[in-house]
Amino acid sequence: MRPMLLAAALFATPALAQSNPQIDYPGFQALTAAVAPERAQRLLAFDAFRAEAAKPGVLLLDARSRDAFAAGHIAGAVNLPLTDFTADSLAALIGPDPNRPILIYCNNNFANDRPPVPVKAAPLALNIQTFINLVGYGYSNVRELADVVDFDDPKVGWVKG
Repeated sequence: MRPMLLAAALFATPALAQSNPQIDYPGFQALTAAVAPERAQRLLAFDAFRAEAAKPGVLLLDARSRDAFAAGHIAGAVNLPLTDFTADSLAALIGPDPNRPILIYCNNNFANDRPPVPVKAAPLALNIQTFINLVGYGYSNVRELADVVDFDDPKVGWVKG
């Protein structure tokens, strides 16, 4: 058996999956399944995304690393790396209204495939985890950039670090 398949088989064992009460993979699977239809309805074409981002009170969230954000991002975006998502950090950033409109984008929304936005494996695109995490933390008014754009296009409003 190849090492990757062996590791997958070992970690798929229910006893191992449930050994840490602070990790709930079945809960993650259920959340992912529940979020899928909602996410499909919340994808925005670039022009609609830009129009929404210009509205008062809308949060444009970049969940990439601090270094990637500092190297470049869409103008008006704020940064909270996905690795730093907690109930408290999200509440501090988003504010008291759990229905606040939140827009997200990630590396895989850019055609450039170079720093600071190298393309990631499609099933691992940061938008997926960001969307699931935001909904999981109680923020359901999330919309996601659906298109692939060129960050060198002035319409994108890219800010270089």
